[in-house]
Amino acid sequence: MITTEQEQITGWIHGRLPDDWFVEPAAVTVDRDEITIIGRIAVPEGAAEDDSAEAREAAAGRISRFREDTREQRIRIAREAQHRFERKVSWGATCGSTRALFTHVAAPVMTRLRQPERQVLDTLVEAGVARSRADALGWCVRLVGEHTEEWLEQLREAMTSVQKVRDEGPGL
Repeated sequence: MITTEQEQITGWIHGRLPDDWFVEPAAVTVDRDEITIIGRIAVPEGAAEDDSAEAREAAAGRISRFREDTREQRIRIAREAQHRFERKVSWGATCGSTRALFTHVAAPVMTRLRQPERQVLDTLVEAGVARSRADALGWCVRLVGEHTEEWLEQLREAMTSVQKVRDEGPGL
């Protein structure tokens, strides 16, 4: 059976994580630069599972405790994964409706933009939406991602299918 790199990394991560950390399998996201592991931890006993201020604070406290209690093990797992998969590892947790990323990579990306595209970025900076052209470009990418998620997911699935066919084909 041929597996994709995402499946290989996800499988290794799920096998490596302690069983008692999360209430469901951790979400593992992979790109060229980073592996992000986000697990759902249990809501504190007796805490409401709604979106009230009290529930958010209880969840934030639980996430903070999880972060501190698991730090050494997370560092050890991250080092193993970084050595094995040649990517940085980032961590996060969700509890109820609260989500926190502990670490993450902000990878520089080179791009060449013509004047009309630069003017869009400059408008966002001048309007106070972004602090810099880099922030404005990140804002634009997030906005496009939010509004085209279904299409992007279809594209990712198609690319995965193409890679599987390539892997199954004759070797050169």
